[in-house]
Amino acid sequence: MSKIIRLFAALFALSIAGCSSVSPQAATPSLPAVASTASTSTIATKRVIYYYQTQYSNGIYVSLAPIWRTLNPNTGKPYVTDVLIAAFHLGYDSNNAPYIHLNDNPPGDPMFDVMWPQVAKLQSSGITARMMLGGAAQGSYAVLFAHWSTFYPILKQTLTRYQLNGIDLDVEENVSLADAQKLIDRLHRDFGSGFTITLAPVASALFGGANLSGFNYQQLYDSPAGAHISWFNAQCYSGFGSLGSTTTYDRIVNFGYPPDKVVAGMLANPADGSGFVPIDTARATVRQLVASYPTFGGVAAWEYFNALPGGPTRPAKWSVVMGKAMGL
Repeated sequence: MSKIIRLFAALFALSIAGCSSVSPQAATPSLPAVASTASTSTIATKRVIYYYQTQYSNGIYVSLAPIWRTLNPNTGKPYVTDVLIAAFHLGYDSNNAPYIHLNDNPPGDPMFDVMWPQVAKLQSSGITARMMLGGAAQGSYAVLFAHWSTFYPILKQTLTRYQLNGIDLDVEENVSLADAQKLIDRLHRDFGSGFTITLAPVASALFGGANLSGFNYQQLYDSPAGAHISWFNAQCYSGFGSLGSTTTYDRIVNFGYPPDKVVAGMLANPADGSGFVPIDTARATVRQLVASYPTFGGVAAWEYFNALPGGPTRPAKWSVVMGKAMGL
């Protein structure tokens, strides 16, 4: 890691619900990390993120309005900082025509006619709205890199058309380090420094354990492309980590990642995958992490529509609970 190698000796080499059930592998821990000296305020690093994959539940549109209406009385702004619209996929249809889909439909499908203006409203409220590409449904990255001249322009056009603020790369298939670097470098070149690029590895991939992405995250972050990675949304569930205690997050930081570069991802409802930790327990863990790491990177919920403790009727309540846990 370019930022970390200056601080440590060489480190041992090392995406949303639906991850594989591969058991995390043990790894030799590296030297302890020195506390980050991020120039941003400690409040600014404490992100509150929702993944938004279920746009319709039982045929009813899942509104984003509660997010911008749920305000932090200390700031007058929403608790939520980021909404990741999931999941975008690339591929060829039955007629061999290339496509980009949001779940099972083109992003321009009329079913999203209410969603996109709401996404714009989020942005006008100071919340970043980004694309999540990939996830448990494999194949998007394989086809992207195998047919780059076809699919990268489609990806770029979609990001531009919907004026998205960035992209979350959830790589749950084998991708080479060179290809990961190529994609990050090209996105940065095309969209500039204001465009947020994050990755969503399973948590164990950040401390040398089980990894679904193929490439080594430590080597990626250590490369020139690493300078363009805003942070990592670590999946601390599905057997790859847990927020039942601080252990998973501690291992990531001790492996050399600055706390402001690591968001702790959790399942917000046991119906959404394996490894759910009760919200009260997760809240207690988050409080401990904030106490240990003043520049703690924040939290992410998979996923919005049924997030506890409010559930489907009050999904934004999770953001209040976690925001308060971080002292926002």
